[in-house]
Amino acid sequence: MKLIDCINAQAARLKQAGVSFGHGTNNAFDEAAWLVLWSLGMPLDELEPHAKRELTADELAKIEAVIGERINSRRPAAYITKEAWLQNVPFYIDERSIVPRSFIAELLADGEGEGTLDTWLSDETHRVLDLCTGNGSLAVIAAMAYPDVVVDAADISDDALAVARINVDKHKLAKRITLVKSDLLNDVKGPYDLIVCNPPYVNAQSMAELPKEYRHEPALALAGGDDGMDLVRRILKDAPSRLSPIGVLVLEIGNERAHFEHAFRKLEVVWLDTSAGDDQVLLVTRDALTRWAR
Repeated sequence: MKLIDCINAQAARLKQAGVSFGHGTNNAFDEAAWLVLWSLGMPLDELEPHAKRELTADELAKIEAVIGERINSRRPAAYITKEAWLQNVPFYIDERSIVPRSFIAELLADGEGEGTLDTWLSDETHRVLDLCTGNGSLAVIAAMAYPDVVVDAADISDDALAVARINVDKHKLAKRITLVKSDLLNDVKGPYDLIVCNPPYVNAQSMAELPKEYRHEPALALAGGDDGMDLVRRILKDAPSRLSPIGVLVLEIGNERAHFEHAFRKLEVVWLDTSAGDDQVLLVTRDALTRWAR
């Protein structure tokens, strides 16, 4: 069987099994290509030149086993391969941390242009905080995107910070990224010119309905209370004291915009465009937070 035929067959197998995507891919073909190429020890960008390569019986057996594990365990592919990609940057990942998939990464890596963070930053932007850092991916991407900044990467989970350490070292950024154990903003000092945060924001009803794949991730990194806003309330309350006068907070709230706007009706925010639309990520200035808190 040729490589491309094998991928198509395994994609059909995944689709028939009803697995859920969203941890690096959003469709059966891409997921199958990822797992098949990984099974063969091939780079993910090597499909096209090797699409017609004939696979051996041993290779097919290995692929069958890996796809079988994906179907039977419902573990996200990233946990099977121990790798996730965000903005073409590779990261180590395992079950100690949520699989990275933040749309904030697009805003950090997008460079200059309308709709990016550059409009809100300046030459005086030097200190950055990645709050709820998880595996450290946003901290790494921020450090790569802005070579003159230093980054604190904070999380309450020792397990997540251990995974973040692997990624900070993997990308040789230990001199510019400091890992901090903190319950949200309690144990970070600032002041920060930019805080990026992809916090737990899934509301209770959605948590109860999550596909099995998401239940392999730490619930601590997902659950946001009844309306998904429990941790967001704490972050917005404490953020002004951790932001510099020019500081901005970039916050991802996923599909919870309605709950966010209901909870924070008088807060002036800017919704930022991402590949998922303009209702996933918001930006709020220190001045706006201060006015809201009065």
